[in-house]
Amino acid sequence: MSDYTKATNFASKDSLSSGNSLKIVKGTEIDTEFNSIATAIATKADLSGPTFTGTPTLPTGTIGVTQSSSDSSTKLATTAFVQAVLQTLYPVGSVYSNATSSTNPATLIGFGTWTAFGAGKVMVGLDSGDATFSTVGNTGGSKDAIVVSHTHTATSTVTDPGHTHTPGSISTNNRNAGTSNGASVQDAGAIPTATTGITVATSISTTGSSATGANLMPYVVVYMWKRTA
Repeated sequence: MSDYTKATNFASKDSLSSGNSLKIVKGTEIDTEFNSIATAIATKADLSGPTFTGTPTLPTGTIGVTQSSSDSSTKLATTAFVQAVLQTLYPVGSVYSNATSSTNPATLIGFGTWTAFGAGKVMVGLDSGDATFSTVGNTGGSKDAIVVSHTHTATSTVTDPGHTHTPGSISTNNRNAGTSNGASVQDAGAIPTATTGITVATSISTTGSSATGANLMPYVVVYMWKRTA
């Protein structure tokens, strides 16, 4: 855009004497002025519905009209409009996350009071039908596994290599002797004892792994903040 600068001082001609040639207004002077005015006007934006080119800027301190945050037209946006939209996206209670920057969101996006949130925890959606998840802000769970009530079945193996019992013999003399020699029939003969050889082995198999960290789901660590004001 170009600005109009007057090339001829027409008012100064009034004070010149009538014989001075500079007192005369020349056609070229008028033509030059009109051409300069036309060029300046042609390169200026209209007041109503202007179309800007290049890099338009507003004068320092200029106050523009702040559109509503739901306006999706091509109207110019003020910084107030931008802030209004961001605050609509992040109202009080919102959670902001960032995978690389630990900078407080108040500095990054320019508004609100934010506090670090959810250290070492994942978020889960509210479920009004489950008492564990029916209240916003509830916390719980453990990354270490808890052994649930259960039973073990023992397996017993009986091993018998086989055996026999052989009765001992009783002599005739002792049978006929009665108790004359001081020994009874029972004392005279005996049935030998034998070891059965049966063994029983019982074992309970074990399965599983260390309970430490056994409840962790696949995860990725990020910075999380909650807007409190």
